[in-house]
Amino acid sequence: MTSARVSQRIGSIAESATLAVDAKAKALKAAGRPVIGFGAGEPDFPTPDYIVEAAVAAARQPRFHRYSPAGGLPELKEAIAAKTKRDSGYEAAASQVLVTNGGKQAVYNTFATLLDPGDEVLLPTPYWTTYPEAIRLAGGVPVEVFAGPEQGYLVTVDQLEAALTERTKILLFVSPSNPTGAVYSPEQTREIGQWAASKGLWVVTDEIYEHLTYDGMPFTSIATATPELGDKVVILNGVAKTYAMTGWRVGWMIGPADVIKAATNLQSHATSNVANISQMAALAAVSGPLDAVQEMKAAFDRRRRTMVKMLSEIDGVNCPTPQGAFYVYPDVRDVLGKEIAGVRPATSAELAALILDKAEVAIVPGEAFGPSGFVRLSYALGDDDLAEGVGRIQELLGTAK
Repeated sequence: MTSARVSQRIGSIAESATLAVDAKAKALKAAGRPVIGFGAGEPDFPTPDYIVEAAVAAARQPRFHRYSPAGGLPELKEAIAAKTKRDSGYEAAASQVLVTNGGKQAVYNTFATLLDPGDEVLLPTPYWTTYPEAIRLAGGVPVEVFAGPEQGYLVTVDQLEAALTERTKILLFVSPSNPTGAVYSPEQTREIGQWAASKGLWVVTDEIYEHLTYDGMPFTSIATATPELGDKVVILNGVAKTYAMTGWRVGWMIGPADVIKAATNLQSHATSNVANISQMAALAAVSGPLDAVQEMKAAFDRRRRTMVKMLSEIDGVNCPTPQGAFYVYPDVRDVLGKEIAGVRPATSAELAALILDKAEVAIVPGEAFGPSGFVRLSYALGDDDLAEGVGRIQELLGTAK
């Protein structure tokens, strides 16, 4: 009997849908097609100068040309602990910080360290495309808990309770959310945190969009809002979104010292230290001012309003106004099945393919984040491209019969 060339574990992983859409858009653009991409969650701003200068200075220092501790430069770990206290109100020692190669490694390290085979993770849905894959890779079982636009894409304690089993070990909590832009209020956050604490669950909270909330909605860290969780909480974060540093690849996890030590052991074999130059850039970012993010946030807010207004003008598209991150997540179920440019898309994947083909606009279908019937568009791109791209979608879907 011939064995498969690729292991079952790795062969079962789906590629990142968001990166796949972005790569396809860039390839079509390189081939001369005027494609506008709403796929990647990536600020269109350059990394602030003072951060770049810190990296240049670090590159000239021979000590950064060598291996450094697998868990992160001590000065960066100290600065991350201080930044977390400043922004989240959460007290952590440097020994509770692990610096990772981007936020994705923090996600994987956390699940690999906490999960045994068969352990279940409550996964509020729509979810970021990487979460279920990282959970499965770690031997866990993602349990989807779906909240639709009717409830603002926010799960309730009753829904979580209904999904709870004796195998449940972790609740994943993400606010502001990718892909929906939904933000839990302080009261909702506390209620969910207290429920998780009462059930003895771990809470893994991804706070990478903490600085991007709108309309006066505050960011609330579930770790701070719910002291009852004790040491059964892990915070995931990074510099990518706040400081326009997606390509620098610096994230981190904060948790109990024993979990961080175990995750550091894992990372010492997987990748060892994050590139020192990137770590020094991240040090400048987290210990510097938040002026740059305020400028970006003002632009994102403007684009958010434009995109919601334009998408809401399309017959059959229901576009809730997001209160965080830089995505909209319209409900397109009423568009499916209608004839558009001679085609009747039955799923949001088919609709996204049609929009790319006919309107030359790249969006990510809901299948990447949970059920079909939705699409995600990032508004982290220039105002002109945004208006042009959504205008093309308006034009195409305006012909739906």
